[in-house]
Amino acid sequence: MEDHSLEKKYSKLIVAVSIIIPVVVAILFGVKLKDFGVNVEPLSFLPPIYATTNGITAIVLVLAVIAIKNGKQKLHERLMTFAIALSVAFLVMYVAYHMTADSTKFGGEGAIRYIYFFILVTHILLSIAIIPLVLITYVRALAKRFDRHRKIARITFPLWLYVAITGVVVYLMISPYYV
Repeated sequence: MEDHSLEKKYSKLIVAVSIIIPVVVAILFGVKLKDFGVNVEPLSFLPPIYATTNGITAIVLVLAVIAIKNGKQKLHERLMTFAIALSVAFLVMYVAYHMTADSTKFGGEGAIRYIYFFILVTHILLSIAIIPLVLITYVRALAKRFDRHRKIARITFPLWLYVAITGVVVYLMISPYYV
């Protein structure tokens, strides 16, 4: 049974979360714990872990689409919930790393520099845009509004997959320049 009220109930929360997350991440990105007298070693072990988390997210997203195309709704639901959990874990690790370490500058020159920044900028912009898309898609599934869920999932899936894959690509491109 469809639940129209569930979508309505969560719409303001989706808007709030979609604004709050990027704003808080942007603020925390500029906060360095050492500036507040907190003596903590840079969490330099995190970038390969959160890049791997992005890679696993991409795989889980593809597996979830395969599951639903094969009629395995419960598996699809579990995989999508896992993909959201992975994305949250990525975000926590990403912020923790940047609060304890200085940003790494990309050292490539020439065409590769433009390619890197194109991938980075599109990754960042789409990672912001994907927040409300994922939340709306998820809530529509919870509300059993599968017609509307499928419609937005056709947009959400490729964008989320792009964000997950480019997260790995950005890491691979910048990793030679980590100190």
